[in-house]
Amino acid sequence: MAATGGGSGGGRACFVLGASGETGRALLRELLARQLFARVTLIGRRRLSLGEETRAAVEQAVVDFERLGEHAAAFQGHDVGFCCLGTTRAKAGAAGFVRVDRDYVAQAAELARAGGCKHFVLQSSQGANQHSRFLYLRVKGEVENLVQAVGFDRCTILRPAVLLCKRQESRPAEWMAQQFLGIVARVFPTAYSVPVEAVARAMVASVLQPGEGKVEVLENAAIHKLGKAVPQQGT
Repeated sequence: MAATGGGSGGGRACFVLGASGETGRALLRELLARQLFARVTLIGRRRLSLGEETRAAVEQAVVDFERLGEHAAAFQGHDVGFCCLGTTRAKAGAAGFVRVDRDYVAQAAELARAGGCKHFVLQSSQGANQHSRFLYLRVKGEVENLVQAVGFDRCTILRPAVLLCKRQESRPAEWMAQQFLGIVARVFPTAYSVPVEAVARAMVASVLQPGEGKVEVLENAAIHKLGKAVPQQGT
């Protein structure tokens, strides 16, 4: 790949969907710290409040996901697309979850491909399976298939286990689970969880390194490994 760590991006451009989420924020930090792209566009339903330095380094495109086809211009001219878009059933209801995690993502992928995107990097979930009896895993499996069918030159799908992070929004049950998994991770570091920072680094590394075929699916252990392939900032 043309992009290399520490460069100025070589004229390449990328977009990020879901930059307001935990993984999206970690990904944005990685992208800006490593200066992999000359242009970074955040595509979302609202403008994000960013620090002055970050605000100067990115572009923001505000779109209506219910009328996404009217915002094709936002997806034009990007070499790589990163997608961390998602919600929860508890927050959006079953229908809302399907609409965001499957329909929005699939339509965004189509617009990105039409706009010239060559490499699409999708954050999915461990256990994703279109035939699952569980809505969450079924929808994740369905969107994986839809994105692959778009026909990108290269498609990387990451299937992280439980994400370890410090959420801005309060989710008490999830916080308790994370405390437990944080302890388990000391014994089984790649089995049941992964820090969002590791997922973000793996997403970056997938762009820096040659892919293994047109479609590459990275399970949790592979995410840990690939995340280590790109050294952490400041180390």
